[in-house]
Amino acid sequence: MPVYEYRALNVKGNKLKGIINADSILAARQKLRETDIFPIELKETSAKEKEEASTKKSVSTLFKRVSLRETSAMTRQLATLLSGGLPLISSLTALVSQTANSQLKKTLAQIKEQVNEGNSLAQSISYYPKIFPPFYVNMVRAGEASGTLDIVLERLAEFNERQQVLRGKINAALAYPIFMFLIGSAVLFFLTTFIVPKITGIFNEMHQTLPGITVFLISVSNFLKSFWLIIVLFIIAVFFGLRYAFTKTLKGQYVWDKIKLKMPLSGPLLHKMAVARFSRTLGTLLQSGVPLLTALSIVKNVVNNRLIADVIQEAGKEVEEGQSLSGTLSKSSLFPPMTIQMISVGEQSGTLEAMLSKVADSYESEVESNVMAMTSMLEPVMILVMGLFVGFIVISILLPIFEMNQLIR
Repeated sequence: MPVYEYRALNVKGNKLKGIINADSILAARQKLRETDIFPIELKETSAKEKEEASTKKSVSTLFKRVSLRETSAMTRQLATLLSGGLPLISSLTALVSQTANSQLKKTLAQIKEQVNEGNSLAQSISYYPKIFPPFYVNMVRAGEASGTLDIVLERLAEFNERQQVLRGKINAALAYPIFMFLIGSAVLFFLTTFIVPKITGIFNEMHQTLPGITVFLISVSNFLKSFWLIIVLFIIAVFFGLRYAFTKTLKGQYVWDKIKLKMPLSGPLLHKMAVARFSRTLGTLLQSGVPLLTALSIVKNVVNNRLIADVIQEAGKEVEEGQSLSGTLSKSSLFPPMTIQMISVGEQSGTLEAMLSKVADSYESEVESNVMAMTSMLEPVMILVMGLFVGFIVISILLPIFEMNQLIR
């Protein structure tokens, strides 16, 4: 059944907009009029062209993206409706009516249309990879095949919520240091380029011999004041140039992923996050009935590091040849010994999913505590650095004043 998007007026003259399912545009108009809604504009948003639905972008959709929070809430609601005995079509209908995000609302209506035409839910959501990644699709496919779709959706919601909580804690911990850095940098720039020249201009008018530290401060101030726009443009150009090199070229991606793992403070943290994401995702997929080889092919795309992804891909090939997962991963130094041992125990005892969840819990708690420790160290260090810069500026200005006082005496 086609899906129509409408703009309309109600009996009070208020403007409305939404979507409606109907056999034709005339039937859609009739449905709306029966509910005392009078359409002004009515257009079809059918998803018959499935490839277009996955790739088509517009300016409006760029500002109406579906967040992980909204996807998690929708997934949990669908799981609740299905576990309550409601058929899939009826559950999707209920979701469409209560979803606030217009982009997600339209997508769910199109998914409902495809399911109504005979497609599976997994096949229908696979046409929207921006909202439902391969990990999500394969779990739904496994749930449909095993008849446990409601349970799988519940696990999906829990997985997304865990990722969301961890990401929220990291962002909250880093927000204050980043804010301090930006404000401190802005204050120092303002002092150096606007305040210092006005004060040091007095010294130049008196033709007094200035201390070397003051001369250096004046040189830096004049340089920043004269070339600040060029410096800003240069920094922006370097940023976008490096971003292109490290994200758009294959060689650059490998170099950047290697650099990320080698960085002094953040390297071990990013490494633990990648291992935790690998363990959590693989454990969730296996627990939902996804075969190991399929799960590994999905997991390599979610670790966010090409070096680790290559190790997982090679492990998949060796597992297909009959090797154990722990044995293949142990050949690489990118997977810690504890992870290898836990996976080995899980393989031998038949509790691989549970062991992977324990590994993920362990590394996620380590990441959280490390982030808190790092941010607690960053705050005093940043205050100290800002204090040194401000102290340098104050001393550079006060020294000539002290020397003038001595000459007067």
